[in-house]
Amino acid sequence: MVIEMVVEADKEEELPIDANDADETVDAQDFIISNYGADFDVEGLVRRLDRGDIEIPDFQRAFVWNQKRASRFIESLLIGLPVPGIFLYRERDSQTLRVIDGQQRLISLKSYYNGQFPGSTRKFRLTGVNKRFEGKAYTELLPEDRRKLNNSIIHASIIQQDAPDDNGTSQFSLFERLNTTSTPLSSQEIRATVYRGTLNELLVELNSCEAWRTLIGKPNLRKHDQELILRFFALYYDLADYRRNLKEFLNEYMKGNQQLNRHSADDLRELFTTTVRTILEKLDRRAFRRDRAVNAALTDALMVGIARRLERGPIDANIRNEYERLMNDQEFVASISAGTSQLNNVRTRIDLATEAFAGVE
Repeated sequence: MVIEMVVEADKEEELPIDANDADETVDAQDFIISNYGADFDVEGLVRRLDRGDIEIPDFQRAFVWNQKRASRFIESLLIGLPVPGIFLYRERDSQTLRVIDGQQRLISLKSYYNGQFPGSTRKFRLTGVNKRFEGKAYTELLPEDRRKLNNSIIHASIIQQDAPDDNGTSQFSLFERLNTTSTPLSSQEIRATVYRGTLNELLVELNSCEAWRTLIGKPNLRKHDQELILRFFALYYDLADYRRNLKEFLNEYMKGNQQLNRHSADDLRELFTTTVRTILEKLDRRAFRRDRAVNAALTDALMVGIARRLERGPIDANIRNEYERLMNDQEFVASISAGTSQLNNVRTRIDLATEAFAGVE
């Protein structure tokens, strides 16, 4: 069965960018890990979150629980039920604890104590719970209930990677293997955590570009749209280094330019915005779609092919005919339809797109 690699453009529920890439694994490595358990009382966890001693990066994962689900979790603590533990990663230099698994639970607690539901202006009051707690904010709980919540214990498994010391390559594999939620972190969510820095901040910024949003559609909660931008930069600059694994290829580029030391923010911003504005102006808002959904492989090819043409100046001509011929080229269509992360298909579609637009004025 052929699976087309897509990102839904008009739904909040995300689909994988590339079904082949979704099943890729990075090469296994031998780890030396320090691992120990710790029991935190809830009040202590919230204090550590407020101080930044425990860090949930803003870009790691949008808060996806609704108020009822968050309330039910807090109710479990109030009535003494056991709750799942959390996974934390200790940074060797700063000693900061970074959340691998458990961010929804921790955000729920922090928000309840601070009185405001995440992403909303409304006060966080418990809903859909036992009538004893229904409608109550943290400050409105009975003193004995507030103390019980404060003293409730959540177990944490804390790990520290002692080896290998590779500036993040193996950390990606570690985070990927240890994230155990029912909706595991996507590859780009893990990259945003492991390779946090100015490149990631730029991806977030560029993802709000008006022309890009017109071409792509609604922001993707799993950061697949940000991964498309990363794919463009990596393939544009480093295609010659691509071997067989798209996931590792993107990890290497993001690690290598983590603090924009290879390619500057100004250069990347100009490259990206000029390319997407040209595609929107010269084609239309459906340029990245073969049908209803955005095709990631098609997006790669068009972005890199047109960016290469723009190296010699703006495009004045209409490029619709070149685009249509490309979309009717059987070899090109095959390269964006299946096995899209295979080396031959990656190079084929980008070479064909580069050739298609190279001669336009």
